Amino acid sequence: MKKKKDYEVIDNFLPEDKFKEIHNFCIHEMPWYYKCGTALRNGPDLFHFRHSFYEDNQIRSTSFDKIINPILDHPKFTYYGLLRAKGNLYTQTKEVFEHDNHIDFPIPHKGFLLYINTNNGFTILEDGTKIESVENRALFFNSGKKHRSTTCSDKHIRVNININYV
Repeated sequence: MKKKKDYEVIDNFLPEDKFKEIHNFCIHEMPWYYKCGTALRNGPDLFHFRHSFYEDNQIRSTSFDKIINPILDHPKFTYYGLLRAKGNLYTQTKEVFEHDNHIDFPIPHKGFLLYINTNNGFTILEDGTKIESVENRALFFNSGKKHRSTTCSDKHIRVNININYV
Protein backbone atom coordinates (compact mmCIF):
# COMPACT_ATOMS: atom_id res chain seq x y z
CA MET A 1 0.00 0.00 0.00
CA LYS A 2 1.41 3.36 -1.07
CA LYS A 3 1.81 6.01 1.64
CA LYS A 4 -0.06 9.27 1.04
CA LYS A 5 2.13 12.35 0.56
CA ASP A 6 2.07 14.74 3.48
CA TYR A 7 2.50 17.78 1.23
CA GLU A 8 1.28 19.35 -2.00
CA VAL A 9 3.18 21.56 -4.44
CA ILE A 10 1.28 23.88 -6.76
CA ASP A 11 3.16 25.82 -9.43
CA ASN A 12 1.76 29.13 -10.70
CA PHE A 13 -0.33 29.34 -7.54
CA LEU A 14 -1.57 32.90 -7.97
CA PRO A 15 -2.68 34.60 -11.18
CA GLU A 16 0.33 36.23 -12.84
CA ASP A 17 -0.81 39.83 -12.29
CA LYS A 18 -1.52 39.27 -8.58
CA PHE A 19 1.76 37.41 -8.07
CA LYS A 20 3.76 40.17 -9.80
CA GLU A 21 2.19 42.72 -7.46
CA ILE A 22 3.17 40.64 -4.42
CA HIS A 23 6.63 39.88 -5.83
CA ASN A 24 7.40 43.53 -6.57
CA PHE A 25 6.21 44.65 -3.16
CA CYS A 26 8.19 41.97 -1.30
CA ILE A 27 11.39 42.58 -3.27
CA HIS A 28 11.32 46.37 -3.65
CA GLU A 29 9.05 47.97 -1.05
CA MET A 30 8.37 45.84 2.00
CA PRO A 31 10.22 46.74 5.20
CA TRP A 32 12.32 43.84 6.46
CA TYR A 33 13.49 43.44 10.04
CA TYR A 34 16.70 41.78 11.19
CA LYS A 35 16.24 38.55 13.17
CA CYS A 36 19.22 36.96 14.87
CA GLY A 37 19.18 33.19 14.42
CA THR A 38 17.38 30.78 12.15
CA ALA A 39 15.16 27.92 13.23
CA LEU A 40 16.54 26.80 16.61
CA ARG A 41 20.09 28.04 16.33
CA ASN A 42 21.62 31.44 17.05
CA GLY A 43 25.01 32.84 16.16
CA PRO A 44 26.66 35.80 14.50
CA ASP A 45 26.51 34.15 11.07
CA LEU A 46 22.96 32.85 11.47
CA PHE A 47 20.41 35.53 10.73
CA HIS A 48 17.61 36.41 8.40
CA PHE A 49 15.15 39.21 7.86
CA ARG A 50 11.44 38.89 8.47
CA HIS A 51 8.25 40.79 8.14
CA SER A 52 5.43 39.86 10.50
CA PHE A 53 1.97 40.07 8.91
CA TYR A 54 0.02 38.22 11.62
CA GLU A 55 1.10 37.01 15.04
CA ASP A 56 -0.39 36.61 18.55
CA ASN A 57 -3.93 36.77 17.12
CA GLN A 58 -3.35 40.20 15.62
CA ILE A 59 -2.65 41.68 12.22
CA ARG A 60 0.84 43.20 12.58
CA SER A 61 1.34 44.77 9.17
CA THR A 62 -0.44 47.34 7.05
CA SER A 63 0.50 45.06 4.12
CA PHE A 64 -1.67 42.17 5.36
CA ASP A 65 -4.51 42.88 2.91
CA LYS A 66 -2.15 43.34 -0.05
CA ILE A 67 0.03 40.26 0.56
CA ILE A 68 -1.82 37.72 2.71
CA ASN A 69 -5.47 38.12 1.66
CA PRO A 70 -4.87 37.05 -1.98
CA ILE A 71 -3.33 33.82 -0.63
CA LEU A 72 -6.13 33.19 1.88
CA ASP A 73 -8.73 33.86 -0.84
CA HIS A 74 -7.29 31.18 -3.12
CA PRO A 75 -9.72 28.22 -3.50
CA LYS A 76 -6.99 25.71 -2.51
CA PHE A 77 -6.38 27.49 0.80
CA THR A 78 -8.85 26.28 3.40
CA TYR A 79 -8.38 27.19 7.04
CA TYR A 80 -10.25 27.74 10.30
CA GLY A 81 -7.80 30.14 11.88
CA LEU A 82 -4.37 31.67 11.46
CA LEU A 83 -1.50 31.09 13.85
CA ARG A 84 1.11 33.23 12.08
CA ALA A 85 1.87 34.83 8.72
CA LYS A 86 5.32 36.20 7.97
CA GLY A 87 7.78 36.90 5.22
CA ASN A 88 11.30 35.45 5.32
CA LEU A 89 14.29 36.94 3.54
CA TYR A 90 17.58 35.04 3.58
CA THR A 91 20.69 36.68 2.19
CA GLN A 92 23.06 35.00 -0.24
CA THR A 93 25.75 32.73 1.16
CA LYS A 94 28.84 31.37 -0.59
CA GLU A 95 27.31 27.87 -0.52
CA VAL A 96 23.72 26.85 0.21
CA PHE A 97 23.43 26.52 3.99
CA GLU A 98 20.81 24.21 5.50
CA HIS A 99 19.22 25.50 8.69
CA ASP A 100 18.30 23.21 11.60
CA ASN A 101 15.25 20.95 11.55
CA HIS A 102 12.36 22.42 13.48
CA ILE A 103 8.60 22.43 13.87
CA ASP A 104 6.78 25.74 13.73
CA PHE A 105 4.35 25.20 16.65
CA PRO A 106 4.03 22.32 19.14
CA ILE A 107 0.36 21.77 18.27
CA PRO A 108 -1.28 20.08 15.26
CA HIS A 109 -1.31 22.64 12.44
CA LYS A 110 -0.52 23.15 8.78
CA GLY A 111 2.05 25.20 6.93
CA PHE A 112 2.08 27.06 3.67
CA LEU A 113 4.99 28.59 1.78
CA LEU A 114 4.78 30.84 -1.26
CA TYR A 115 8.16 31.18 -2.94
CA ILE A 116 8.65 34.76 -4.12
CA ASN A 117 11.79 34.33 -6.21
CA THR A 118 13.49 31.49 -8.04
CA ASN A 119 16.87 30.51 -6.60
CA ASN A 120 18.90 27.43 -5.68
CA GLY A 121 17.60 27.34 -2.10
CA PHE A 122 14.95 24.85 -1.01
CA THR A 123 12.78 23.51 1.78
CA ILE A 124 13.55 20.06 3.17
CA LEU A 125 10.67 18.06 4.63
CA GLU A 126 10.98 15.45 7.38
CA ASP A 127 11.15 12.57 4.89
CA GLY A 128 14.05 14.25 3.03
CA THR A 129 11.95 15.61 0.16
CA LYS A 130 13.45 18.81 -1.24
CA ILE A 131 11.09 21.45 -2.57
CA GLU A 132 12.96 23.88 -4.81
CA SER A 133 12.41 27.63 -4.56
CA VAL A 134 10.54 28.47 -7.74
CA GLU A 135 8.76 31.79 -8.16
CA ASN A 136 4.99 31.55 -7.51
CA ARG A 137 5.26 27.96 -6.26
CA ALA A 138 3.10 27.07 -3.25
CA LEU A 139 3.89 24.36 -0.75
CA PHE A 140 1.18 23.04 1.57
CA PHE A 141 2.71 20.81 4.24
CA ASN A 142 2.50 19.58 7.80
CA SER A 143 4.62 22.16 9.60
CA GLY A 144 4.06 20.27 12.85
CA LYS A 145 6.60 17.79 11.47
CA LYS A 146 10.28 18.57 11.25
CA HIS A 147 11.42 20.56 8.25
CA ARG A 148 14.10 23.10 7.44
CA SER A 149 14.93 25.98 5.19
CA THR A 150 18.10 27.00 3.41
CA THR A 151 19.89 30.04 2.13
CA CYS A 152 20.73 30.39 -1.57
CA SER A 153 24.04 30.95 -3.31
CA ASP A 154 22.96 32.00 -6.81
CA LYS A 155 20.84 35.12 -6.03
CA HIS A 156 21.29 38.02 -3.63
CA ILE A 157 18.22 36.98 -1.62
CA ARG A 158 15.77 34.12 -1.08
CA VAL A 159 12.26 35.29 -0.17
CA ASN A 160 9.13 33.41 0.83
CA ILE A 161 5.83 33.96 2.58
CA ASN A 162 5.15 31.52 5.43
CA ILE A 163 1.67 30.97 6.87
CA ASN A 164 0.83 28.63 9.76
CA TYR A 165 -2.83 27.76 10.23
CA VAL A 166 -5.40 25.30 11.48
